[in-house]
This record gives sequence, C-alpha cells and structure tokens, in this order.
Amino acid sequence: MSLYNHVTNKDDLIDGIVDMAIGEIDLPDVEQEWKEAMRRRANSAHEVLLSHTWATIPIVSRVNIGPAMLSYVDRTLGCLRRAGFSIETADHARNVMGSHIYGFTLQKLNFPFDHDEYSEAATAYLSLIPGEKYPHLNELSHYVIDGHYDGVYDFGFGFELILEGLERLR
Repeated sequence: MSLYNHVTNKDDLIDGIVDMAIGEIDLPDVEQEWKEAMRRRANSAHEVLLSHTWATIPIVSRVNIGPAMLSYVDRTLGCLRRAGFSIETADHARNVMGSHIYGFTLQKLNFPFDHDEYSEAATAYLSLIPGEKYPHLNELSHYVIDGHYDGVYDFGFGFELILEGLERLR
C-alpha cells in the first residue's frame, strides 16, 4: 500500500507506466527528412509496443497527457509542420499513422498463428475455401501454402502507402 504514497490511484499508476512505455519510443527528429523521421518513429513505436504487449490498449483507450506522450505528439506535429503540412493535416497524418501502428501491432500480438505456422494453417483451412466458390481467396491460400507469402507481418507495406498518400496531400 505504500505505492499509493507516490500515486493517487490505480488510474494514476496506469497512466504513469503507459507514459514510461511511450518514453521508450524514438522521437522524430525535426531536422530529418519527414518521411524518414516518420518511418523511424513508426518502427520504433511498433517495436516498443511489441515488447510491452499490454501497452497498446491503454494508449488507445485513455487520455494520455504524461510528459512522454506530450513530447511524442508535439515532436510528431513539429516534424510534419516543418515539412509543410497544415496543422490540421499534420494532426490527421499523426492519427492515421497511429491507427496503422496500433492496429497492426494489435493484429500481430493477437493473430492466432505464428509467422512460421501460417503456411500450415492455410493448408488446414484450404478445404473451407473451395476454388469454385472463392477463387481469389483459394488462389491466395495456395500462394501462402507454397511458401511465397506469409500474409500477415508486413508492417512497412501499409506504412509506405500512408506516407505516399500524405506526400500527395503535402
């Protein structure tokens, strides 16, 4: 109970440990080219969240106003503003990048198969995906079974699409 000499309540404790996790994310360098800074930020956030498997849900479901979160958001906005984005577009960009980071991380943490089990799982479920009824999904399943594609873990693909879309808006 001496813990509560340092924090007000359980929410205060959760906010503090969430902010500590966020503090491990590399902040964007406002001097760096914006796309590279955002890639570095995204990859760092994804890796930090994979190492703190509990952190993504409280990050996306709570008001986070600790100093690490405030710095993280401010530096992101600053990098985007310096690149020429309006404040509104910079905030939209920050949110869409965050949605990709958090959503992809949650999917990876909760996907029912490990990377090396995906081909085996596709083989096991192939009978539920007849080619005459689901021709494209069946084709993809065979592609996975043949070891050409894992179908799950390409964080960078989606992030590059986001960056290219943002470049057009800039």
